[in-house]
Amino acid sequence: MTNRTYSMEFFPPKTPEGMEKLRATRAQLAQLQPRFFSVTFGAGGSTQSNTLETVAEIQAEGLSAAPHLSCVGSTRENIRSILNAYKSHGIRHIVALRGDLPSGMNDPGAFRYANELVEFIRSETGDWFEIEVAAYPEMHPQAKNWNDDISNFKRKVDAGANAAITQYFFNADAYFQFVDECRARGISIPIVPGIMPISNYGQLARFSGLCGAEIPRWLAKKLEGYYDDSASIKAFGLDFVSAMCERLLAGGAPGLHFYTLNQAGLTSTIWQRLGLDAKA
Repeated sequence: MTNRTYSMEFFPPKTPEGMEKLRATRAQLAQLQPRFFSVTFGAGGSTQSNTLETVAEIQAEGLSAAPHLSCVGSTRENIRSILNAYKSHGIRHIVALRGDLPSGMNDPGAFRYANELVEFIRSETGDWFEIEVAAYPEMHPQAKNWNDDISNFKRKVDAGANAAITQYFFNADAYFQFVDECRARGISIPIVPGIMPISNYGQLARFSGLCGAEIPRWLAKKLEGYYDDSASIKAFGLDFVSAMCERLLAGGAPGLHFYTLNQAGLTSTIWQRLGLDAKA
C-alpha cells in the first residue's frame, strides 16, 4: 500500500529542561523523516502557549507540525484566535479534539463535541487546514454504546475531517472490526492506528485506565510477571508492538501514529524493525 502516513506525537514540555530534552528527542526522530509531528494541547487549553511555541519551533526546523486543538471549555473567539495564530505561523495541519473537561469545570463552553469544532474550523478557515480527528476502536469511554460511538465519529467526518488517528490499543482485531464498521457506514477517510510503545507497565496501566484503552488480560499478566525488570518489559514490549504493527500494515492500515511520550528509543527501534522508508 502506497502513500501511508507515519507520524509521531509529543507533549509540550513545561520546563526549559523539558524543552531541551524534547529537542534532542526530536533531532533523533527527525532522522526517520515522519510525515509530521503532532503536539498535544492540555485540558481547557492549559498548555496552549507551549503547544504554539513547540509547533513553531518544529516548523522553523523545516519539519511538519500538527498541533492538537481541544475545544472543551473554550469560547469561539478563543478558538478563532488560536486558529489565526497557527495560520500566521504557516501551520496547515491540525488535530481537532473535544478534550476532557478540567476538574472543577462544569461548563463545556461554546463547543460540546468535536464535530462542532471541525465545523467551526471549516467555517472560519475553509480548506486551509488538513484536519485529523480521534477515533476509538474499543469505543470512547463515555459513549453510550458501539452504534452511538460510530455515529459520533461519522459526524466528525461529515463536518470536514480529512483523516483520523485512533486511541492506542493492543488488539489488532478491534482496529480491523472498527474500520469494517466505519466502511459499512460510508466512512471512507484514512483511519491511522495509534501505537503506544511499552516501557513501564504501571504507567501504561494508569494511562489505559484514564483513556479507556484495554490491555488484554493475558498481556497484563505477562507484563506484571516481569515486576520491576524494566529491560525485560521493554524487550517483550518491542517484540509485541512490532508484531502488532506488522499485522496492522499487512491488513491494510494506512500508516501508524506513534505516541512517543517525548522519548525516541522505543519508537526508533520499532520503526527500524518494520523497515519503514523515510517519508513513506
